[in-house]
Amino acid sequence: MSQLSYSMLEPILMAAIERVKPATVIKQFLRLQDSVIVCNDLQISLPRNAGIRIIGFGKASAAMAQSCEEILGEALTDGLVITKHDHSLPTNRIRILEAGHPVPDAAGLQATAALLSYLQGTDPEDLIICLISGGGSALLEHLADGISFDDLQNVSKLLLGCGAEIQEMNAVRKHLSLVKGGQLARLLAGRRCISLVISDVIGDDLSTIASGPLIPDNSTFYDAWQVIEKYQLANQLPNGVRQRLENGMHGKIAENPSTGDPCFASIDHQILASNDQALAAAANAAENGGFIADIIWQNVSGEARNVARQLATLTREKLGKTTAQPRCLIFGGEPTVTLRGSGKGGRNQELALAFALAMKDSPVPYLMLSCGTDGTDGPTDAAGAWVSPATLKNAKGQNLSASAYLDNNDAYHFFDQVGGLIRTGATGTNVMDIGLILLPGSRSN
Repeated sequence: MSQLSYSMLEPILMAAIERVKPATVIKQFLRLQDSVIVCNDLQISLPRNAGIRIIGFGKASAAMAQSCEEILGEALTDGLVITKHDHSLPTNRIRILEAGHPVPDAAGLQATAALLSYLQGTDPEDLIICLISGGGSALLEHLADGISFDDLQNVSKLLLGCGAEIQEMNAVRKHLSLVKGGQLARLLAGRRCISLVISDVIGDDLSTIASGPLIPDNSTFYDAWQVIEKYQLANQLPNGVRQRLENGMHGKIAENPSTGDPCFASIDHQILASNDQALAAAANAAENGGFIADIIWQNVSGEARNVARQLATLTREKLGKTTAQPRCLIFGGEPTVTLRGSGKGGRNQELALAFALAMKDSPVPYLMLSCGTDGTDGPTDAAGAWVSPATLKNAKGQNLSASAYLDNNDAYHFFDQVGGLIRTGATGTNVMDIGLILLPGSRSN
């Protein structure tokens, strides 16, 4: 195994994604036993005249809905879930609506209105199973008074482009919404509910995933304003947004339901899949493929370019310690990108390009991949990108400046010309990003 190739990376990546797909994880957690719903250690007996209703929102919600239909069969009454455009899948009893992501669109507002109307028509004795995954923050939205659709889109773009962490973005979004930050729990009005969650956030914080619509919100209007000030967005805020945040800080608007609110008493939560599980599956697949597997960094966060430099430092340290077998270094999390240029790309493509530049003087071959587990990296049709020493050589041969493309946040067009874009299509899951770095061993096979 002296020669490294992308064909070695791909099966490791796909094994990681397969491990966290709804078809894999929901079957491990959910089953119907006579008239009892069993979810991990939780058992709920269904009242004689009650039904089972499915709601959901997120990029994985359609695939989750499919799996629930298969498991629950005739016991399932019906349902409604919201997923990203072009992520719908065929279902029998569950209606699937599509909406915009990462920037909300009018379809998302209409779909949320339909979901709320659907809930109002359910019986108070029905069991609600809520399917939650990453992307729900954009897909589920019912705006507060004084916030227009244009306001929502403008704020979303500001938050996505300023480099804010997901927790910071959600602190703002929760206070412009009537469903985020525990407010959907209030609208459930005490109905029995199980939320099944595929985590796309560091630390699997339920209050952050999809902006925590069924979780107590202990952030405040003041916290939201602190995010605005931190990223110097105050002068760019729409008037309606500024007014709402100011009114909230002055006590003119009630805070979202927080810890101890009785609206959460009848809701149970189960995290089905997370980035840690994907990394473990990658390590297992790498070992089965003859590599020494090493998870070098979990919960990756921060600016993608800075993460790339730190990864390059870790890689060079590993290169200084020769092993007979080739190695697979594994990392995962979700870095951010501060938009300074006018190009096109995503955090994974930017990370891969920055890593190639940071490794440009390496005398030892390597392969590096960074990929979104949902199959989408930023506003592109790619899931991420992979690089090797040949990446910069190919760019030089085409008179392309890798650093200029990076400065313009234009990694997509760089890789589109040089090669290295990864296109998986929608995977049906979403547990942040996974990265792999292959290093050669000293022993040739």
